Amino acid sequence: MENVKKVVGVIGGLGPMATVYFLEYVINLTDAKKDQDHIDMVITNHATTYDRTEYIIGKSKNNPVDTLIQDAKKLEASGADFIVIACNTAHYFYNEIQENVNIPIVSILEETVEHIKSKGLNKAGILATHGTISSKIYQNICKEKSLDYEILDEDNQNSLMDIIYNQVKKGKKVDIKEFYNLVNSIKNRDCDCVILGCTELSIIKNDNNLDDEFYIDSLDVLARKTIEKCGKKIRYYVQ
Repeated sequence: MENVKKVVGVIGGLGPMATVYFLEYVINLTDAKKDQDHIDMVITNHATTYDRTEYIIGKSKNNPVDTLIQDAKKLEASGADFIVIACNTAHYFYNEIQENVNIPIVSILEETVEHIKSKGLNKAGILATHGTISSKIYQNICKEKSLDYEILDEDNQNSLMDIIYNQVKKGKKVDIKEFYNLVNSIKNRDCDCVILGCTELSIIKNDNNLDDEFYIDSLDVLARKTIEKCGKKIRYYVQ
């Protein structure tokens, strides 16, 4: 753990509720007894950023990268020592964003896969948006880290997108039975865990008290890493 006090810059708004959950995770997981024990954060909540998945899969010509770079530069100028992005799919643009700032950006993808490896697990099911899956950004890191993985078949992937975009993002009640059905479809392929590789899925986990051992919440992993990089202690840690 680093002992130097640092400021984290958060690229948020992708979507807005997931950003709120990330901030709650950081606050609730920080071992703090007074206001001054908490982490200093600078946050952008740029909800009007173009949709990442629509651009990646070719449904939109509106590239969100300029906005993401602009926000990263604002965070750097505001005194952030490092940046986190509260969106998995946005990591498709990770290299372009990193090239435009002089402070490090923590990868939610790498931290999540490293966390799984540290638990001694061998195979993960990846639940994520079309953009994340089609770009293979999670799959590539799994290969780099020698972690076996599975992805959903086309029908279940479409069902997951419906849950993410037409239920969670719209603030509607999630069809949890349908969610469990698609989870079971990938769990049955000998997966030790499932990566919640979309921050909207973190909302589902939190709202439904899903098992911490099987459901690997990328937003939770990022929050814990953020606390550590800021030189603070984690209130508790579930192995």
